Amino acid sequence: MKTLKGKLVAGALSAVLASASIPALAADSNKPIRIPTHNWSSQVVMAHIIGGIFESLGNNVEYVPADSQGVYEAIRNGDITISHEVWQSTFGKSFYNAMEKGGLIDAGTHEASTLEELGVPSYVVENNLCPGLPDWEALKNCPEVFATADSGGKGRILEGPQSWHGDLMPVRIKALGLEDKYVVKFAGSADAIWAELASAKKEGRGIITFNWTPNFTDADGFDFIAFPPYEQGCRVEDGGDGSCGSPKGWLKKAANYKFPKTHPNAYKVFSKLSFSTKDIGQMAALVDIDKMSHEDAAKKWLADHKDVWMPFTE
Repeated sequence: MKTLKGKLVAGALSAVLASASIPALAADSNKPIRIPTHNWSSQVVMAHIIGGIFESLGNNVEYVPADSQGVYEAIRNGDITISHEVWQSTFGKSFYNAMEKGGLIDAGTHEASTLEELGVPSYVVENNLCPGLPDWEALKNCPEVFATADSGGKGRILEGPQSWHGDLMPVRIKALGLEDKYVVKFAGSADAIWAELASAKKEGRGIITFNWTPNFTDADGFDFIAFPPYEQGCRVEDGGDGSCGSPKGWLKKAANYKFPKTHPNAYKVFSKLSFSTKDIGQMAALVDIDKMSHEDAAKKWLADHKDVWMPFTE
């Protein structure tokens, strides 16, 4: 995933938005709205989409590369203004911890629900490469299907960057008794995951990888593995053994507590804004499938989907 350097955007989407006939609103503060960018496609594209909408209201916008866990403390302290993709299972604790300290507010929830989990491309199930999938117990009988040159004879499980989830997946694999048959490797970036998926698909081989929905892979076909159901307290940090799968969750928005006062019109739009699984998948696909830049992807999505975002400005 590309990491963008912080910069002021001066009308990058003005040509697209000029024809949108957005209602005239009173000007907000001239102070830039600082939007974080992380390291996955939908988040960065959506940052530019939201930034473009804010600019159409007469606001100034600044994009700031930020750590996906530390961003909530930065919002609380006022260094960053909003966060537009707060995934419950990965960032929920950081989000609520910042809220409890004060300075960060819940700005609403997207229509899309979320899941972040290990899984396989659909052809692995359809071609019966590991009979019994997507039930996790099938993994006991087919580690060789997922072995790679760097897995030491074991099946390889490709996790996202370790900064995303720490040792969540290694702990789970051990708790399920799969440690002798599988090894967890951490990808350096989301782009590395997509490269591995593309390579496996081309070769028709098995691959287990971390993925999430909504994402561009929803259209291509991806089956999440059915691990033991998530229950409150099942993870190690909550007193459990860590054998459970991931919960389905919400996708929220966060904002600094001053945002409604300094930028009342922008905040009104931001609080109303709600994207669906389809919307977010389309945003990611423009980068990960169509290979557009994040900025151009945002411009195209805004131009093609005025029926989706214009009502938020009314």
